Amino acid sequence: MDLLWHEWDAVVVGAGGAGLYAALELAQSADLRVAVVTKLHPLRSHTGAAQGGLGAALGHAEEDYPEWHMFDTVKGGDYLADQDAVEILCHEAIRVVFELEHMGFPFDRAPDGRIEQRVRAGGHTRNFGERPLARSVYAADRTGQMILHTLYQQCLRRGVRFLEEFLAVDVWVEDGACSGLLAWDIRRGELHALRAKAVLLATGGWGQIYRTTTNAVTLTGDGVALAWRRGLPLEDMEFYQFHPTGIYGRGILLSEASRGEGAYLVNGSGERFMERYAPTLLELAPRDVVSRSIFREIQAGRGGGPHGDCVFLDFRHLPEEVRRTKLPEVSGLVHKYLGLDPGRDLVPVRPTAHYAVGGIPTDVWGRVLADGKAQVVEGLYAAGECACVSVHGANRRGTNSLVDILVFGRRAAQDMIRLVHSRPSPTPPRSPLEGPAEEFLRLADGGGGESHARVRAELQRVMEEHCSVFRNEGGLRSALASLGDLRDRYARVGLVDRGRVYNQELVEAFETGCLLDCAEATVASALHRTESRGAHFREDYPERDDTRWLRHTLVWRSAPGEYRIGDKPVVVTRFAPKERRY
Repeated sequence: MDLLWHEWDAVVVGAGGAGLYAALELAQSADLRVAVVTKLHPLRSHTGAAQGGLGAALGHAEEDYPEWHMFDTVKGGDYLADQDAVEILCHEAIRVVFELEHMGFPFDRAPDGRIEQRVRAGGHTRNFGERPLARSVYAADRTGQMILHTLYQQCLRRGVRFLEEFLAVDVWVEDGACSGLLAWDIRRGELHALRAKAVLLATGGWGQIYRTTTNAVTLTGDGVALAWRRGLPLEDMEFYQFHPTGIYGRGILLSEASRGEGAYLVNGSGERFMERYAPTLLELAPRDVVSRSIFREIQAGRGGGPHGDCVFLDFRHLPEEVRRTKLPEVSGLVHKYLGLDPGRDLVPVRPTAHYAVGGIPTDVWGRVLADGKAQVVEGLYAAGECACVSVHGANRRGTNSLVDILVFGRRAAQDMIRLVHSRPSPTPPRSPLEGPAEEFLRLADGGGGESHARVRAELQRVMEEHCSVFRNEGGLRSALASLGDLRDRYARVGLVDRGRVYNQELVEAFETGCLLDCAEATVASALHRTESRGAHFREDYPERDDTRWLRHTLVWRSAPGEYRIGDKPVVVTRFAPKERRY
């Protein structure tokens, strides 16, 4: 297959919040040639689904400090977060908010004209856990959409080049350095080789490994899979966060902003049950706590709905003005997908797969770590949900995802600028179509009899059954065996559509292979960690074990279906591990 060659100073893969902020930062260095590779239009990126807000200790609504934010983040992550990275996150969050404001971001405003901060958001407290406090800045409940619009407009203003509907199929990493990547032009059916001094992976999460998820169908872990196939480790993959309030039967997110504005959870008997599990923070406890509490209510026979397998979010006591002005997106989703009026009806909800806590290991400048610890891959960066700088530890705190993508997308770009100005143009591989790219070429040319859609559906069933909110050794071993069988079936996948132009079947087949990689890394890591911490709950090991497991998990793929597990210490600077109570 012929290659079309290009040369750039920096290439960003992904156009969500992390990718757009990085591209904007790079473009402000006027002498750089910058391209953004994205498989869909930037304004369709999944950052747009984020409803709630950004956590930042501005102190507008009440007294607040970055140190309090840091404590809440470390505690919410069950003490597995690297505290040097968390400190950067919480201090730079304030600057990021004001930079967005200066770009024209339409923050909600308090009566005095300052940026308003939402009454409460899950797990954020004053004075190191004393009581909930207002820390979230927002634009109604469409904060993610406004981030995309604001950053995309600024990128266009700065002349950023967008390669839209381009699918990254390989990243060139050889001898500890990155020299560029391969991308498939979906619209034209052409393969492009992009040589670059610096490449940033900002491809988002992989929630499509589960059948019920808040994630868009495009979140298939592409960047994570590409790094893993090039021999790089993945970090803390066992920690996959389930959001407590997905629309029952759909999985679509009903933002934590709902509970921040005063909506609360009730069981099938109308009882506000979180008083049993988190008497201080109630519904605003960390998401892992609330999700497990919901499932325990259902297991105890106190669920609701026709099958007794859901609970309810109650908005009825909220003023109509709050629902209309603070929660318009949530109210619209409830009406559209359930035909209910949150002002009159209880809204059925159930935990849904939401956020990938682990990912590609990086340092605090977004540089990918070849050994997961200190050895930097020259020229390769990662930021956002696909990366693991480990500010979230074992469980992400609500409102910290948008802060993460902005703070570390921007920091990665700052280091990329430094590298581009000092690094000679790298030599691309002599055989750019060999290695991981061969799997894409096999799919494009092969004629096997297996269906990628059937493989994906079975993968999602296996993960939901055996590697969900609750896990145990028997289920995880069964999942690993099933994934091995699915890997064999995937090798026989063929396509009905053999064309080149807009071959969506080819794209989805490639994405299914990426999902298999992410699922295998998740299950292998979950089987290895014999404790319960944050979003990872082992029924056969229900206690947290700081003596053995206050460490990050690293997993390498030695060959398809074969794994090597390692670990590295957690960076603890200020807050020693304590029992989490809410």
